[in-house]
Amino acid sequence: MVYESVLYNDLHTNGIIGPHSKMLGPVADGGKIVFLTPPGCWGPMITPNIRGGHEVNVPVLVEKAEIGNSIAIFLEDIKIKSRATSSGVGEPVENTYMGDPFVFKICPSSKEPWPDYEVVGIGDNAVRCKDGTPASPFKMVHGYTMLFDDSYKVGITVDKKLSEEIAKNAKSYMSIPPNSKQVPVVTLAKADLIGAVSRIRPFMGQLGSIPAVDIPDSHNAGDFGYALIDANHPYRITRDQYEHDLTDGHLDIDSVRPGSIIIAPVKVKGGGIYAGDGHAMEGDGEVAGHTTDVTTEVSVKVEVIDKLNLEGPLLLPREEDLPPLAKPWRKDEWDYVMSFAKKVNIEVEPVAPLQIIGSGPTINDAAKKGFERAAKLFGMKLEEVLNRVTITGAVEIGRLPGIVQVSMQVPIRILEKLNIADIVIKHYNLSY
Repeated sequence: MVYESVLYNDLHTNGIIGPHSKMLGPVADGGKIVFLTPPGCWGPMITPNIRGGHEVNVPVLVEKAEIGNSIAIFLEDIKIKSRATSSGVGEPVENTYMGDPFVFKICPSSKEPWPDYEVVGIGDNAVRCKDGTPASPFKMVHGYTMLFDDSYKVGITVDKKLSEEIAKNAKSYMSIPPNSKQVPVVTLAKADLIGAVSRIRPFMGQLGSIPAVDIPDSHNAGDFGYALIDANHPYRITRDQYEHDLTDGHLDIDSVRPGSIIIAPVKVKGGGIYAGDGHAMEGDGEVAGHTTDVTTEVSVKVEVIDKLNLEGPLLLPREEDLPPLAKPWRKDEWDYVMSFAKKVNIEVEPVAPLQIIGSGPTINDAAKKGFERAAKLFGMKLEEVLNRVTITGAVEIGRLPGIVQVSMQVPIRILEKLNIADIVIKHYNLSY
């Protein structure tokens, strides 16, 4: 079998990922993947025949990735391709879905599931069933269109006139990839927020490994995935599948940006590394429910970690993205620590930062899951994890309603047992 050292991936799912997904590769252990990702969230959400809340790239098999291993994903670069985007606070539209508007979309008139559609003009009712009935399962109750500068430093929300000009050239402004099936969200021509300015700070909302059950891509996380338990559509799952088969690949954590590393569990042979849902910027929590979806070109390197059996992902952010108490000890600091420890006759041991991802239907559930995952992974009592997080780390909100980053300083001896000490030490340039 030929293992590719660099694999280019410009193919996308129809909203479903899992063990029956079409997959590319395998890419070599230590090889690179370049993804051309279409916008996530709003475009797929308003497209009636996409069966998930996003449109991610098809998964890639990785050499030597067996169930029970993990894969380190080194996020090397994100290039934004879109010149404009649109987003906002939304709500479902009655009679356009059954049960879950992200998943089970129907034509309001014919009740046909995942119906064919057409785009007629621009605006809220542009997406229609073939009989002319407005068919978008979501509407923006307060939305904006944002235009980026040529150097991708800032974005500015525009007025109605410019939003309509962008809407009329929607695919061009959003640089929708050739293999994408979505309706560009700028078609809606939203302009409820004018003249708001933001710094561009791109990150990936989805980056990880595929789940062990076929589910909508947007629901591969403990918060949105909770809605799949005993749902009334073909992608329902059991509570046991919810607890064990998801991989939390849909994180929407803004520190998943160039220079970070995700360590993802392998729950399907080959891992199935996928990417999607790139954004131009986002504050912690994604409190509007959505943010600035863009087309991206994403470059990652993958390395298999043998015998690291994870329930969910680990994250190594860039040093500046760590909370203050979790930042790595530098040599001068650690020399002082050792001097003080010697003076009081207490033995201290080298440590390094690590983030454990927790997920659940609520933020409290997500934090509890993160603590439990840490305790199990590190062989610690739960109470020890709570104490270490309190004085050497933090709990940060990744996404509302239920994704968190549990940061803590972890003894190097434990990281060595997990086969990740070398990755962590190199990533943070530690002097131990």
